[in-house]
Amino acid sequence: MSIYATLWQLKFPRYGDAHTGCDWIEVKAQGVPAHIGSPDEDPEDLYAAFLPPAIPVPPDDSAQVMRAVVFVAEGTPKGTTRSPQEYVNPLLVLSGREYATVTFEQLHELVCRALRGHRPRLVAEVWGAGGHGQLFFEDGSATNIQVDDG
Repeated sequence: MSIYATLWQLKFPRYGDAHTGCDWIEVKAQGVPAHIGSPDEDPEDLYAAFLPPAIPVPPDDSAQVMRAVVFVAEGTPKGTTRSPQEYVNPLLVLSGREYATVTFEQLHELVCRALRGHRPRLVAEVWGAGGHGQLFFEDGSATNIQVDDG
């Protein structure tokens, strides 16, 4: 049984920056309910090594706040030597409170930054005749690209 519940799945630019002809990858938001590892249910908290701290769960569960939300790209394996429930190299892990207060714009930037990794951010895309273009990055580098019509 999994500790995760899929909250949503969206496509993001594979390398964090959208441009003409870029590849896209599916990213899932995997929610961990507040009761997972809570002191009421699990005095040892088997998930403390890879999730934010457990939060107290009100008796009526009125808070509806997740313990954590883990963001993973398609194909990310689950299961490590530490725990079969841990994702290998998740893109991002937020506490439930962080997830509840972040705007979509902020979340989009966090996920794109994680997908970008150590690569510089795309700042411009310029196109000329014949489907030839260039991508310009914040570090001053550029890459030639071409889009096929068919």
